[in-house]
Amino acid sequence: MRTPILYGSVHVLFYRNEEVLLLKRQNTGFQDGNWSVVAGRMDGGEEVIAAAIREAEEEAGVVIKPTDIEIIGVMHRKNTTSEWVDFFLNVHSWQGEITNKEPEKCEQLKWFHLKELPDNMVNYIRLALEKKQQGLWFESIGW
Repeated sequence: MRTPILYGSVHVLFYRNEEVLLLKRQNTGFQDGNWSVVAGRMDGGEEVIAAAIREAEEEAGVVIKPTDIEIIGVMHRKNTTSEWVDFFLNVHSWQGEITNKEPEKCEQLKWFHLKELPDNMVNYIRLALEKKQQGLWFESIGW
């Protein structure tokens, strides 16, 4: 029996009216050319909300107070080489202007109407965005 590899990640959801902020991945080796959200692997030794706040500042250049972000969903994913526990967090407000701080990994940041999401999205991100954003949800994928 092989030892499972389990990673944790955070996915930060920014909403503006009926729009969601997406980023187009590039040069990462994972889903390049597809749209996702501000996200990243947890470094270890950090709490979920702290990890989301760090990722938002690193990727989008904004500052979020811990009281302005909440966990809205959890996903357990399995792929061919690893398992992931993904935390999805909704940002209620932030300080600063959203800016692409990682142009080497992000081709573009863009607001999309929730009813007009691009076809080329990371599939589990689309699933998360389609979930009702009321109450905490959970999903298993790849099992």
